[in-house]
Amino acid sequence: QVQLVESGGGLVQAGASLRLSCAASERTSTANTMAWFRQDPGQEREFVAAITRGGSSTAYADSVKGRFTISRDNAENAVYLQMNSLKPEDTALYYCAARSGNTILRFTAAYTYWGQGTQVTVSS
Repeated sequence: QVQLVESGGGLVQAGASLRLSCAASERTSTANTMAWFRQDPGQEREFVAAITRGGSSTAYADSVKGRFTISRDNAENAVYLQMNSLKPEDTALYYCAARSGNTILRFTAAYTYWGQGTQVTVSS
């Protein structure tokens, strides 16, 4: 059972940057694809970014492409989301997720393990 703990959220102004971290309780090699999702109250959880185990394959939602970068450090059992040029519409609860398959999928049901989320609020 992989446990995921997110950190790094906060309140920032538009245009600022934040770096989210997700620490896994065990080797991330057992969670081959790791991803970030986000959710606003009353909205469906949406895909943000994902990365395969070796880091050779990444994917991004169109809304964050060019501004967000996902990376991982398997030695540290961690995955990161660097968020630059933040916009008010990026405000959401951000979740880290993991799945054993080593292909990137963009829907929530594909992911077995989830963290509790970290809040990101961007003011205008």
